[in-house]
Amino acid sequence: MTVAILVFGRSAAAREQAVADALKEGPPGTVSIILEGLPDGTDRLAAAAATMQATIVRIAPGCICCTGNLPMRVTLNRLLRARPERLFIGVADARHVDGIRAFLSQPPYDALLTLSMIDAG
Repeated sequence: MTVAILVFGRSAAAREQAVADALKEGPPGTVSIILEGLPDGTDRLAAAAATMQATIVRIAPGCICCTGNLPMRVTLNRLLRARPERLFIGVADARHVDGIRAFLSQPPYDALLTLSMIDAG
């Protein structure tokens, strides 16, 4: 079962730094990362991701539990085919975390994922 970690915080930089820190501290293994929105110009994940098998995907900003649900579902399904040990999902708007948790708690994801969260401040 894949451990899915929802990462939310006030800025893209804070979310990406939280993922980079978790990659450094966590166990080795395959990792997939879905980031909502554009980077701020600094690549915080490259060094941490280079030490392991990591796939990083960016999706357009927008509510990934509502209007952006289709791109999120397609991206998620594609990444889950590779059976990553950990999956980080960077959420641009913390107000939508409950909706995303509900989405990921429904079939088929409830049988594939164990949910966790990181508050990047």
